[in-house]
Amino acid sequence: MIFSKNRLSLYSLVLAVTVATTGCSDEPNQNVLPADSTVIALGDSLTYGYGASPETAYPAVLAEMTRWSIANEGVNGNTSADVLARTDQVISQNPDLVLLGVGGNDLLRRVQPETTRANITATISKLKSADIPVVLIAQPHFSASSIFGKASDNPIYKDIAKSEDVPLYTSGWSKVLSDESLKSDQIHANDAGYRNFAEGLYSYLQEEGVAR
Repeated sequence: MIFSKNRLSLYSLVLAVTVATTGCSDEPNQNVLPADSTVIALGDSLTYGYGASPETAYPAVLAEMTRWSIANEGVNGNTSADVLARTDQVISQNPDLVLLGVGGNDLLRRVQPETTRANITATISKLKSADIPVVLIAQPHFSASSIFGKASDNPIYKDIAKSEDVPLYTSGWSKVLSDESLKSDQIHANDAGYRNFAEGLYSYLQEEGVAR
């Protein structure tokens, strides 16, 4: 398979890492995204870092860990439709990877799940058509029980990840938003919460063979 812009898809990266580990274990991994790679964190207020400072939003913390150049394209209040409308602008930046997290505001605004699923799927399809790898990030249900209790991932993300064959980072936001000490309000993290999320996502990306 030939990839445009001389860039492997995330799945090719992971496959190459797996193959490499069956050979000479002392060979350096050449398929990890190197320092200064262009990555875009695309989403809503959880990506923007609402409730904290720009320097402590998860994209900024993750950038420190990975040494990637991560652009924070989170917008407060964005729904899945809003993110879909911004996808062409993201593609124009020619990123090496997109971290996609959106959907919580759809629940708050009572958007039908089928509409949310269709919008997120269309966003992923656009990015994949431009040969831009995507990691989907699950967001929790924002029901009354989850706001005042233990949050859990909305199941639509597993369905989307399976149908679109993209990696899915699960439970990160649900764990943060189930811990009062990590929240700035009932649906947003604080500085410690965003760092906690970034650390978990970093570990996941390392497991996937994408980050060092």
